[in-house]
Amino acid sequence: MSTIYLLTSLVAVMIIGIFAHMLGRVVKIPSIVFLLIAGIILGPEVTGLIEPSRFGSGIELLVGFAVAIIVFEGGLDIDIRRLRKMQHSILNLVTIGVAITAVLTAVTAAILLAIPFNIALLFGAFVSATGPTVITPIIRQIRVNTKVASTLQAEAVLNDGVSVILAALVFEWIIASLTGIKVVNFLLIRILNGVFFGILSGIILIILLRKTPLLTKQYARLFTIAILLAAFVSAENIGTQSGVLAMALFGILIGSSDIPHKETIKHFKEDLSIILLSVIFILLSAFIDFDAIRAIGFKGILLAGLLLIIIRPVAVFVSTQMSDLKRGEKLFISAMGPRGVVPASMAVYFAIRLNALGFSSESTSLLGLIFITIIITVLATGVSARFIAKQTGVIPMEIIIVGGGGVGRALADRFIKRGENVVIIDTDEENCKKAIELGIRAIHGDAEEVAILKKAGIEHAKYLVATTDQDNTNLLVCQLAKTKFGFSEEKLVARVNEPENLRAFMDLGIRSISPITATALMLDSMVGHPDLFTMCEVSEEGDILEVEVSNKRVIGKAIKDISLPEDTLLVLVRREGKSLIAHGETQLSEGDLVTIIGKLGAVQEAANMLR
Repeated sequence: MSTIYLLTSLVAVMIIGIFAHMLGRVVKIPSIVFLLIAGIILGPEVTGLIEPSRFGSGIELLVGFAVAIIVFEGGLDIDIRRLRKMQHSILNLVTIGVAITAVLTAVTAAILLAIPFNIALLFGAFVSATGPTVITPIIRQIRVNTKVASTLQAEAVLNDGVSVILAALVFEWIIASLTGIKVVNFLLIRILNGVFFGILSGIILIILLRKTPLLTKQYARLFTIAILLAAFVSAENIGTQSGVLAMALFGILIGSSDIPHKETIKHFKEDLSIILLSVIFILLSAFIDFDAIRAIGFKGILLAGLLLIIIRPVAVFVSTQMSDLKRGEKLFISAMGPRGVVPASMAVYFAIRLNALGFSSESTSLLGLIFITIIITVLATGVSARFIAKQTGVIPMEIIIVGGGGVGRALADRFIKRGENVVIIDTDEENCKKAIELGIRAIHGDAEEVAILKKAGIEHAKYLVATTDQDNTNLLVCQLAKTKFGFSEEKLVARVNEPENLRAFMDLGIRSISPITATALMLDSMVGHPDLFTMCEVSEEGDILEVEVSNKRVIGKAIKDISLPEDTLLVLVRREGKSLIAHGETQLSEGDLVTIIGKLGAVQEAANMLR
């Protein structure tokens, strides 16, 4: 292999890959689609500018290194402290869900394509992984609620490792006929090996970052790369194919820890991951054989379709049947089943080995089938994700709360129970830790800084609530939101600690409340009357929610003709700036802002019916 050819190819692929990522961001379709197209065009089937065969065994080394970095980078986005309530669901998705996907896919492929079951099972193992390379960009673009996003990301990172081990097991079964206790030994060695090196490498890096004096950002990045590669190589040497699981756990452990230079490590790995993803996916796409794809034909497309609309939903609903995920959330998770770089890299890796063992036709069919599946699932998911998210109600209000004290955390907890996305900003690190322990995303920093507000996602937020005990801070943050980010009056709410400052907030068009005045009002209202007020404002049982009417099924209908959930009541309709007391004959119009009062879960259900 010519060194000049190798370097020239890698540079060209890298540049084209970066443009593919930029194009994906502009048109809001996962960049992996454009990487696939670029790989096919550059490959031997079209222009022949890239010849994978000329890379020799070096491509296997490059693939292994890239997958390690990509999976680790995906793990960095997961904070295990925010997954406490979802651990059972995630564990089921990466065990039961992977098994169901692999077996059902294998049976379907064997029947539909008339291929040997062992080869079909190997294909099933490949496509049981969704992968962070496609899931993460979709989540970032759509910004679904935290529960759904965390579940999808954790599943994508962890099932990569599990599916790689499963594929290795099936491959060994094909060539060595593993049975009985040998199968158990194979699985245990690789799973325990991946867990051991993943946790060990995480502990070593955490200690180094915390205890090493005068550690610079540059050395933090270098330490991370060195330990990552050492852990991956060690895991692979002891148990082949266990390195991916080790990298997933390594990334999650670092992502869940409070360590110095965490952000610089994340940014560095993200940049490196983009480059490697570009190089690897374009190179892997160049392996596509048009003749093999034509031979598979429509049956391959049908198989990919069945994987998306039947097999994936069955795996998700079985795995999450005991979870607290709502039906719409399960439906959205079911629809998000794109296959990415890990299935592609596994297919190429094992196809090369199968070919060397005399399974040439099987290896060619596997490659064609896996790339058909990737193209169909990525395109279908990327194009439909936003529409499905809207239909299933997983895109919540995005709310930034400035101040993570008792008031801010209690407010965030109520919003999360509604299914909203909430971010707390606080200068007190302890308050941030308490919020994270409750499953609330928290950012340590000063909300008076534009960079911190952007980091919290203010450019996509619908509301900002300032709850600190400093009126000057609350006022300044609200002014920043208005002047820098175009927040209107109805999107800003502030706590005013000193009643005499209320007028200043109101004059600036900031909706505000004084705890002192509000407490007096609540106590007055509780003396001798409304239990409804007490239920909604004081206890954990009730809720009040304002929602915009957009569901065509209810527009034009009278309230009495809408089958709202029990324990809910529509009390107010805001239309064209006027407030109307709701009654049975009131007809709802598109754009009406309706106030719903009632029991906590029932209010959210009623809101979903109207929007």
